[in-house]
Amino acid sequence: MTKKILVLPGDGIGPEIVAEAVKVINRLQSDSGLDVELEEGLVGGCAYDAKGHPLPDETLQQAKEADAILLGAVGGTQWESLDIAVRPEKGLLGLRAGLELFSNLRPAILYPQLASASTLKAEVVSGLDIMIVRELTGGIYFGQPRGVRTLDNGERQGFNTLVYSESEIRRIARSAFDIAMKRDKRVCSVDKANVLECTELWREVMIEVAKDYPEIELSHMYVDNAAMQLVRAPKQFDVMVTTNMFGDILSDCAAMLTGSIGMLPSASLDVNGKGMYEPIHGSAPDIAGQGVANPLATILSVSMMLRYSLGEAALADRIDGAVNKVLDDGLRTADIFTEGLKKVSTCEMGEAVIAAI
Repeated sequence: MTKKILVLPGDGIGPEIVAEAVKVINRLQSDSGLDVELEEGLVGGCAYDAKGHPLPDETLQQAKEADAILLGAVGGTQWESLDIAVRPEKGLLGLRAGLELFSNLRPAILYPQLASASTLKAEVVSGLDIMIVRELTGGIYFGQPRGVRTLDNGERQGFNTLVYSESEIRRIARSAFDIAMKRDKRVCSVDKANVLECTELWREVMIEVAKDYPEIELSHMYVDNAAMQLVRAPKQFDVMVTTNMFGDILSDCAAMLTGSIGMLPSASLDVNGKGMYEPIHGSAPDIAGQGVANPLATILSVSMMLRYSLGEAALADRIDGAVNKVLDDGLRTADIFTEGLKKVSTCEMGEAVIAAI
């Protein structure tokens, strides 16, 4: 049965990197019988410009009808002056909430060919393979009440609410433990239970859920220590599970351990495994249109899509192998380039992956 993929190129470098990922999908359609149908939609700043809203109703409906979504990136300096309710990022948050994509998987894997690209010593990062599981539809990004108010003394005050229900914590715990069962069976839950009652509950529920997974070794770490440990000794971690905001920060930190944020894909899944797939980096408006962006994170997001939502693990393995091949061949976009290797453009990197497939 034909599966439907909604393609949302978005803003900045989004259209450039998504174009290369779509070429990979097209190649798998033509030579491997991948039975998918592609449909394109608008989200982010480009959607605001065209429709007056970063997540038009028709885009959300397209997303609900699709089997998987491939997203580029959203945002840019030209939309920063907009009211926060209609900024491009609201389109992304709206998709996550509207599709109930609560489990965000962010792998941090160091390709051996890129050990020298990391700012950390090779012995610290060589062999790095972490999976960060970030709760994506709750926490302080969505909690109510929120806003900016004026106090009686005339001073303005901003406020946001950190809130998690027990059921939200339980389902992200199970997501993390299920993934750990397929890896090294170790989960580190990251919180701030010493000062935040909300994450005190987080820790309690994690401990309760862990009883259903006796093979899993569960540990706990405060988020400030976790940030330090990611830089000091990152290979101590297997699966890390944490809140929306903490996961946002820690996953970007982990990305730089690998040499470039341009290498890392992500998946955001609902309870049934339907997902939205995107590189973890932003829209990088400063390099948009220059043909220098790294498309590998987006191409690897297609691999995750095939693996987690479309049931095509063998094709996912082919993409992963092709990425390894082009890195072995010394091809590098500007973000991972070092002297002695071959610097290539966005399009050239995409074409090389397709040839390797």
